[in-house]
Amino acid sequence: MITVVGVPIDCVGVPEAGDPPFGTELSPGALRAAGLVAAVGGRDGGDLPVRLVGRVRDEHTGVLAWPSVRTMTDVVRRHVHQLITAGHRPLVVGGCCTLLPAVLAGARDALGGAGLAYLDGHLDLYDGRTSPTGEPADMPISVVTGHGPVDWVDLVGGPLVAPDRLRLLGPRDRAEAIEYGSALPEQLGYRPESTPEDLQRQGMAQAGAAAREALARDGSYWVHLDVDVLDQQAFPATDYLMPGGLRLAELRELMRPLTASDALAGVSVGCYNAEKDPDGSCATALVDLFADVLRPR
Repeated sequence: MITVVGVPIDCVGVPEAGDPPFGTELSPGALRAAGLVAAVGGRDGGDLPVRLVGRVRDEHTGVLAWPSVRTMTDVVRRHVHQLITAGHRPLVVGGCCTLLPAVLAGARDALGGAGLAYLDGHLDLYDGRTSPTGEPADMPISVVTGHGPVDWVDLVGGPLVAPDRLRLLGPRDRAEAIEYGSALPEQLGYRPESTPEDLQRQGMAQAGAAAREALARDGSYWVHLDVDVLDQQAFPATDYLMPGGLRLAELRELMRPLTASDALAGVSVGCYNAEKDPDGSCATALVDLFADVLRPR
């Protein structure tokens, strides 16, 4: 049974306590209103009581809004653990990608380990020093690989994913990452990313199937989708618009084999900004995508 759980967080221009919801905080509600729960044949698990607040960059970790990141991580981790242990397959709807270490830690706690297919336009290997903003959504892959801010890695019991159990699918920011001094996956002992051009050369369905077979070989795995893996023309309702990404049809082809396995522990999605989707067309596109790749066949 798929259970849809909202994590209404936003680390771009982090709000102060008492500010009205904005940006990606609105994503869970907008996708529910567009019919997500029924589309995937699931149950609605509601929103978790979490929010990222505060515009101060922590001096020790380098992470913006660190106290609320820490609290959110604990809450989401426990909830994902409980869902999986109870036999549910979570669909965690963010919010920003700051949620990833928490969901992967929850999956690891329940299953003993989990691989990760990470579909994102960015490598997200910054740490508290190299991130130009301190936004925690710059750092999820550095945290799950054990190379991020030490306090965050320790909080989730990292590293969470072994070198042979991570697939980075769709990043296209390598030049920018190098410019800012970010670590690169191969420098940390991980497989280099597959860019959109790499995926197109291999074929989307073939690339998805190859990632699935590699990740499922040694147990369960998680799939995380950041919508900025899509080209800015295909999906403008996100905060970091980038050319050169996937088309919606390509993303669908890539995800179908990734989600067609009993080894799939859960799925998360981040960085859809409902405020940038006035006609709801991007919400509809996401709901249609998940209906295709998650609804029982």
